[in-house]
Order: sequence, then C-alpha cells, then structure tokens
Amino acid sequence: MKTILELISTDVKNAFSKCNYSSQYGNVSLSNRPDLCQFQCNGAMIASKTYKKAPIIIANEVVNVLNKCSHIETVSCVMPGFINITLTDKFIINYLNDISKSNNLGCMQIGSDKTIIIDYGGPNVAKPLHIGHLRSAIIGESIKIMARFLGYNVLGDVHLGDWGLQIGLIMAELERRYPDLVYFNSNYTQDYPCEPPFDITELEEIYPSASNFSKTNSLFLKKAKKVTYDFQNGHRGYRALWKHILNVSIADLKKNYSNLNVYFDLWNKESDIQDYIPDVIKSLKDNGLAYISQGALVVDVKEDRDTREMPPCILVKSDGATLYSTTDISTIAERVETYNPDEIIYVVDKRQELHFEQVFRCAKKGKLVPQHTKLTFLGFGTMNGKDGKPFKTRDGGVMRLENLISQVCDEVYNKIKTNKSISATEAKDISNKVGISALKYGDLSNQIAKDYIFDPERFTSFEGNTGPYIQYTAVRIKSILNKFEETNCSYETNNISLQVPKSNSESNLMLTLTQVNDVITDSFIKYCPNKICQYIYDLSNDFNKFYHENRILTEENSLQQLSWIKLLMITEEVLTTCLDLIGIETPDKM
Repeated sequence: MKTILELISTDVKNAFSKCNYSSQYGNVSLSNRPDLCQFQCNGAMIASKTYKKAPIIIANEVVNVLNKCSHIETVSCVMPGFINITLTDKFIINYLNDISKSNNLGCMQIGSDKTIIIDYGGPNVAKPLHIGHLRSAIIGESIKIMARFLGYNVLGDVHLGDWGLQIGLIMAELERRYPDLVYFNSNYTQDYPCEPPFDITELEEIYPSASNFSKTNSLFLKKAKKVTYDFQNGHRGYRALWKHILNVSIADLKKNYSNLNVYFDLWNKESDIQDYIPDVIKSLKDNGLAYISQGALVVDVKEDRDTREMPPCILVKSDGATLYSTTDISTIAERVETYNPDEIIYVVDKRQELHFEQVFRCAKKGKLVPQHTKLTFLGFGTMNGKDGKPFKTRDGGVMRLENLISQVCDEVYNKIKTNKSISATEAKDISNKVGISALKYGDLSNQIAKDYIFDPERFTSFEGNTGPYIQYTAVRIKSILNKFEETNCSYETNNISLQVPKSNSESNLMLTLTQVNDVITDSFIKYCPNKICQYIYDLSNDFNKFYHENRILTEENSLQQLSWIKLLMITEEVLTTCLDLIGIETPDKM
C-alpha cells in the first residue's frame, strides 16, 4: 500500500497541476510545527522562481483546490508560502485499519525479484572476535533483515580470512611446539586424525605468540613464509591442519555471532576465491587494463572527476604476491558468476573507503561486474570510550567481543534481579535479551558513518533513548493486552474498530503509527537503521504519554475501551516488528 506521505503528496501534486503548475512541487513532508498542522508542503516557494510569482499567491491557488478534498480537515497557507495540512480523523483511522490488515505493515515489496549480497563479517580464522567486529555485524544484520522484509533475496556473507601469512605463522608455531605431529612428517601417507590437535583456547593463543616471535626472530619469520607458500601450493599435511583450524574457528565464530543474534547465509573464505584470481588477472591483461609499473601489476582507476589522488589498484606485487585488492576484485567476479546480484553491499570500517573505491572501479572497468550491478561501500565510524578514543579494556588492550557482551548483560542483570517477581533463571534470560538490545540499539541509533561514545551505563538505562526503554514499552503493552484478554476472552479482536481520538495524546499516537511503512522503506533505501531507532523512540514516547493519561483496563465505556485495545494491538505490532528489523528481541516481561 502507499505510504500516507505518498497519498497526501498525490493530492497536492494534482492540485498544483490543476493550477497549471508542475506537479513536481507537490511533495509533502511531516510538519516541523506539529502544534500548527500535521503535514506541510514548501513547493510554492520553489515554484515561485520558475513561474515568477509570489509564493503566497501560488500557495493560495493550491489551497483553494485542496479545500475540496474530503479527507483533509484543514488546509491553509502561511507566509511566505507554506501550505499546512491536517487530515480528518476518519482518514487516519481507515489508514491504520489498512495497515493492521496488510502484510508487513503495508510496506511495498520493493525488492521482489532482486538479489543483494551483504559482506559484513571479515574476521580472520584462529583469532577471537573483538569489539572491532561489533559494528559490521550489528549494522550488516539489520540491513539484511530490513531488505528481506521488503522482499529482497538477501545473502549475508561472513567472508573469512584464511589464506594469508597468519596461517603460516600458526602452523610454524605448532611445529615449533609439537614437532612430532604427523602433519609435519613428509613421509606420512595415512589419513590424518579427525580430531584437531588443539582447542579454540590454545588456537587463539598461538597466533599472537607466533606473530610476536616472528618480529624478533628472522629465521622463524622465514620459516612461516615458507610454510605459507607450501600450504597455498597444496602441501598435504598443512592442508589437513588448515582444515582443523577452519573447523575449530568457525564453530567458535558461529557461537559468538549467535550471541549477538547475527547469522550468516554464506561462510565463504578467501581460499574459495583463489581459483578465480588467475582468470581475473588474465581478463584485466587481455582488456589492456593491467600493466607492469615498477615491477608490480597494476590497473589505473583514476577518473577526470576525481578531486583527490587516486592511486592505481595493485593486483600483484613485485615479489609475485597478490593483495587484498586482488582477492576482493576476484570475490566480486565470483559473486556475479554464482549469484548474479543486483547489489553487493560492503559493511566495513570507513577508513577502507579508498581501498574499496579502487576495487569497485577496477571491477567495473574490467567488465567483471555488469554496469547495472550496484557496488555499495557502507563505511562505519569508530566505537569510542568516554575519553573519545577507540574503546579499550582497562589495561589498554582490545576487548574480546564475548567479554563486552558479558559485561553489558551482567549490568542489566543487576538491575533486573531487583524485581522479586522474576526468578533468577528468568532474570538471566531477560538480561541477555535486554543486554544485546542495549548494545545494538546504542550502536544503531547513531548514524552509521559517525563515531560514537560507548557508554554501558547509559545504554542499559530503562529511561531515555535506549533499547531497554523501547523493549520495556513493548512489554508494558503486551502486559495490558494479556490482562484484557484474561477478563474479556469472548471478544473477537479482529472485529474491534478504532474510534475517533478523544485527546491530543491519542491523536498523536495514531498519527505516528501511520508513518511506519514510510520509515521502514526509507531506512533501508538510505541504509539508515538510526531512522527506525528514532521512530520507535518517538512512538514509545507517544504511547507512554497516552498510557499515563488514560485508564485503559478500567474504562467503563466499552466502545472506547475496545478502541484503545485495538490501538494498543497496532502499537505493539509496530514496535516489535521494528525492533525485529534492527535485530532486537522483545522479552515477554521485564
């Protein structure tokens, strides 16, 4: 169904046309003065430049036409040429009824027959997830959920790093510690053991130890590079050991991502792309794009419109090694061949913007991706501590993601356990849901590209613009509805009708609810989950004001009470759906 803004804009555009002005000036927005009206149109002021008329004259003409619209309660023009519009209660009630009866809250399925791939993981195997992985996971998952809600076929890809020197370092360190392992015996011809020779705890300790040792021992570094080369070229023992590293790492990664309610459709790896690289390089050479410069194979990606320096994209270094750019370009080629996506979205640190601009341009110039396929760089800012610097542990290190989650959930648990009506087991389950909500909402309520201050105390508050506050509002509504159903089980809720609002708070709540499909669609199109966050915060405030002004369960007028129950049902559905769209669960009680 059309959004309420689209419906009103259609009326206003038609009015402009009837007055012999272009309909393009009839776009309507929410009023920035809700004390005066619900909606406004500023098109008359823009049109005045084209038609050489005073804006107020144009506005008056349009208003005279709009006065004949039956679903507009009041319409007026205000100097210098604003058009102010307020709709009838009946129109808003009918629109809310349509939303409640429609699928997906009336959102158009704009993604039908379209495929999107979202790259939002990027961890290296054998390393623990840390807070640097938080934003990509949270943002990517919310974009994925929103896209699916709007009808897109979406594939989320973790894109693991499993092919570089870090693998050689791990294997060289394992050989240094356990030289008798069969993986290092060149004469071993039997099947390798099914059980890995390490667990995740030891594996995660091995890499930093090997990395530090390589910085002070040139022989060890040389050995690690040789191991990397042999592994990448098919060494049987190293390949078997590599599979153990993958299996142990992926099992742990899945556990940690699931703690955030983040789930990937594809667990693809750098290694999966290696067979594509030779053909990609050959294609770029054959097209006359790749050439040798100072011993390296490069592609010029500079364009005339560039206002900053744009270095060439390096495919192969002078020593014959490929780079992340080579892998990323080849990954695009593989995704196009396998899935033929309409768009590929990369959710990564904004400091990688230059790298991806080079990669995108190279892929487009080399015709490795169709021109209609959209390549999107969605760069996010830094999560900082209260000192304004990147968030660290107390000893200055990078915090493990599981420790951060545990810290936030524990803080919520300490607040929830004061509710004596909730058992310790329930409190633990609720604190996990609310803690994850606090983390996610605290992140997503900010614009993606901006840095933000991570403040656990504020994020876990049950008051203000926080995830727990939104969840608590949804739980409050559920509680009222449950109590009503316990004493009024004979009512068929589908037959309940909304009545004309009796107060400003009720009218404001209804108006805010009508905006939901526009907000959801706009949030995805602009990749702005923060728009949904702001919307449900405003909606929660509107509901709580309405709730405190009315005694819903003790209302004696049955028609009025049923109307309020219907309004609560719609509000609860909108809140929980929007929370789900940003990856947040709603507990049954708090």
